[in-house]
Amino acid sequence: MTIGLIMLGVVLLLFTGLPIFAGLALFGGGLLIATQGNLGPIGEVILHEMGRYLLVTIPLFAFMAHVMIRGKIVDDLYGAAFTLTRHLPGGLSIATIIACTVFAAISGSSVATALTIGSVAIPQMIRFGYDPKVAYGVVAAGGTLGILIPPSGPMVLYGVVTETSIGGLFMAGVLPGLMVALIFVFWSMGSCAFGANKVRVEPRASLSEAVSAIRKSIWSFALPLVVLGGMYAGVFTATEAAAVGAVAATLVGGLIYRTIGLRDLWNAAIDASRTSSLLFMIVAGASVFAHVITKMRIPLQIVEFVVAADVGVVGFLIAMMVVIFILGMFMESIAIILLTTPVILPVMIHLGINPIWYGVLLVINLELAMITPPVGMNLFTIKAITRAPMGQIISGSMPYVFLLVFALALVMIWPQIALWLPGTMLNIR
Repeated sequence: MTIGLIMLGVVLLLFTGLPIFAGLALFGGGLLIATQGNLGPIGEVILHEMGRYLLVTIPLFAFMAHVMIRGKIVDDLYGAAFTLTRHLPGGLSIATIIACTVFAAISGSSVATALTIGSVAIPQMIRFGYDPKVAYGVVAAGGTLGILIPPSGPMVLYGVVTETSIGGLFMAGVLPGLMVALIFVFWSMGSCAFGANKVRVEPRASLSEAVSAIRKSIWSFALPLVVLGGMYAGVFTATEAAAVGAVAATLVGGLIYRTIGLRDLWNAAIDASRTSSLLFMIVAGASVFAHVITKMRIPLQIVEFVVAADVGVVGFLIAMMVVIFILGMFMESIAIILLTTPVILPVMIHLGINPIWYGVLLVINLELAMITPPVGMNLFTIKAITRAPMGQIISGSMPYVFLLVFALALVMIWPQIALWLPGTMLNIR
């Protein structure tokens, strides 16, 4: 009863329009004063959370993404994907999904993926005869891959909160991310070949065209492979991988593409700092909230309730996925992670749930939050790009909601989809 009232209070406070970090900090501070008469060592709590070394990955990966965007390194990516897939049913939508998949391995952000790829793909798809609703749905759904395929900001924060290997989480997101992308591809091919979304099929690219397209886009594919491959082989940690990616993107943009100057680097650093600062402020506010619910012994009470109810692992996971799905309709993904994870972590430990597996389930569910109204951020991103009616955007995205639920069920039924790759790593750190 107590935890229900507390969670309801936080959600209602956030609905007032108060910034997430302020809502969590003020609510947590108010509970501390109400329960113990003072704020206690709240400053030490915040400093401890903000001093975590793994948080360094967030600004470094953000900087890498901004450098690649400003350096036009990803501009050839979409053209190459279309050249290689244009002879297939729904070739342009497949190219959009491929471009989103690769860009997801650069940006770590769903909104950035939808915004960057959508600004190029949506006009092209409509020009080639696709129903606008189809174009909006493909980009909105493809953009969700930004937080599942590593690097992923939400995975970093989840790893910090649960003290789980960031490298392990990143590797765990690879196969589910590719699986989701393939599900999207098959849906696009099927709907364009047999459904109402038929469009003309372009001629197959010649060998010289294919080679030329691959050569132009090679660095867009190579940089994510270097970062992920280095982590998989144990050459460097997730934090070191972020630094390698940032340096490599700078060198490619400055020396190979020659589209990055000092002013561009400065602006990329400012953009990355703004993004990171916002996330760090939310982490600080969430640390206050997590501290107070721990002081009130709420996680222990939840463990005792779960033990008494004997719901088991499957029952607990299904219940949590439903709760997070509902929260995702109204709250931002980072807030959901920092609001729910500290509360349920002791339950996960008691039930023996692998935190890496749960982390992947959580992120797939958060992908759903990006395209479910009324607060689906990718829906608003597509709205900003196209000025299209929100009803059309939601309608185009609905099939992908069901596809993501299907993917979530697959990973829940077969945990090895997420756990196999991390289990083969030479050195998980």
